[in-house]
Amino acid sequence: MKHLLICAVAALVCAPACAQSQQPSWIMPELMAGARSEGQLTVYSSTNEQEGLPLWKLFEDATGIKVNYIRGAESPLHAKIALEARTGQQSWDVHNAGTVNMIPENLALQFEPPNARDIMPEARDPNKRWYGVYAGYSVPQYNTNLVKPDELPKTFEDFLDRKQWVGKLAIEATDREWMDAVLQFFGRDKGLKLLRDIQTTLKPVVLDGHFAMARQIAAGEYPIALLNYSMLTTNLKQQGAPTDYVALDPVHLWFGMVGVNKNAPHPNAARLAANFLLSREAQEFSSKMGGRVPTRLDVESNPRDLRQRMNEKKVLFVQHSAEQAKASQKVFDEIFKPR
Repeated sequence: MKHLLICAVAALVCAPACAQSQQPSWIMPELMAGARSEGQLTVYSSTNEQEGLPLWKLFEDATGIKVNYIRGAESPLHAKIALEARTGQQSWDVHNAGTVNMIPENLALQFEPPNARDIMPEARDPNKRWYGVYAGYSVPQYNTNLVKPDELPKTFEDFLDRKQWVGKLAIEATDREWMDAVLQFFGRDKGLKLLRDIQTTLKPVVLDGHFAMARQIAAGEYPIALLNYSMLTTNLKQQGAPTDYVALDPVHLWFGMVGVNKNAPHPNAARLAANFLLSREAQEFSSKMGGRVPTRLDVESNPRDLRQRMNEKKVLFVQHSAEQAKASQKVFDEIFKPR
């Protein structure tokens, strides 16, 4: 009887600790009570619903907080954020996209989630208004049924010799940051000449949307893209599509980021959600499911050799402010927009 009593007491003492040890690593106890009382969270994201909804279900299941997921292209989401700020009716709590850094400082909360300590140094905003959730690498994507291994370019200059791709080479309409990486790598004059020669020689087709372009390459509508996001190619390849990528110098590095509204309707849930996106659990999920490249170095990339393949090349991190983006887009349009 005495032995049973000791065991029962030990079980009662252990229970809270055991329950706590089973909590996800990103739970912040100091925010949980407030977040649960807020009851919901509104996320503005450019991530497609096939990836975004299952990811945020992990958050909902762990916290009981309802997530309102608003998916859209980056420009319309920024316009929506600006309109809400002007009318004083802000509904978003968290923004997750590749241009979170362009949110005006008076709208972006300055904060430091605990999990930010474990991500790549480049993925941490020195002003603490955004953090990289996944890394993006811009590299040429091709259809493996339409492009033979010996046709693959080894440099961007090699594209000029591929006359079979005249009018069939794809490029996305907003790849201005990749363009600036090219100009930085080659030098501005040489880089501009190369890009203009590609335009004159191959007459690239300018498409809208990287996700749509990835599908068009995989479907064989175009044999190759001058560049696309490696994660989109990886995702389609894992689904059995005949597509792959080739890394060329320079590889443009960018980040899908998270930022929190300074005037968030649900401030506790918002900060908790940002810590969630930077957690090992969330980044492992996104890596396995969608081929997203984690910014945490303790999470394996998908495929495993991706970081190695990229780091064999010259990787350049280029990120624009809103003003820089406008000026750079003008140059990009002058080169690649149809005449």
